[in-house]
Amino acid sequence: MKETQWNISLEEMMEAGVHFGHQARKWNPKMGPYIFAERRGIHIIHLAQTARLLSEACDFVANASQKKKQFLLVGTKYQAADLIAAAAKRARCHYVNEKWLGGMLTNWSTIETRLQKFKELESKEITGALNQLPKKEAAVLKRQLSQLRKYLDGIKYMTGLPDIVIIIDQQQESTAVQECIKLGIPTICLVDTDCDPDLTDMPIPANDDARSSIRWILDKLTIAIREGRTRIN
Repeated sequence: MKETQWNISLEEMMEAGVHFGHQARKWNPKMGPYIFAERRGIHIIHLAQTARLLSEACDFVANASQKKKQFLLVGTKYQAADLIAAAAKRARCHYVNEKWLGGMLTNWSTIETRLQKFKELESKEITGALNQLPKKEAAVLKRQLSQLRKYLDGIKYMTGLPDIVIIIDQQQESTAVQECIKLGIPTICLVDTDCDPDLTDMPIPANDDARSSIRWILDKLTIAIREGRTRIN
């Protein structure tokens, strides 16, 4: 499969600002192969490299999706949070967009217990059982439900560890990256010019701050995930 199959256009990437890296003084030398030039103290990402690696990532997720693999999308920075939720819902993936709770994967049994509590409280809310309790007790449980919904709503239907994790900001989500490394879960990461591409299985060199860049990359990956599902026998 080639870049054209996924409609990966260098012109569209430029319009989305995918090529803008960080200030040159903040760069990680390991990103050298993915940097095209420096302009006014800003590194410019080599979009031909981005196109090649994004195409490979799209191939990978499409094939994984065809095999019914489960995906987790992670992005908690304010620029990415709503984009992550929208993309995950379109592609029927799990997501974390508020806060990565330490041990979310490495201590999955504890998270499962919290998910069970979340579902129980949600059921009581739907049936009206919460409103039949004494006011003080109901208020405590409603607060618990609100907190659980805030942090766990995107993984409510996750029944086990994900097969593949897609991460928007490698540095912000360093705990998630390390948990995936520890468990051997493959990761796809947007890597800006200040990141370490060696920490992810499939790096995609791209601007990880601009909403337009994040949206453009997520669109391509989720289209590939959905395409893979159409091939299931």
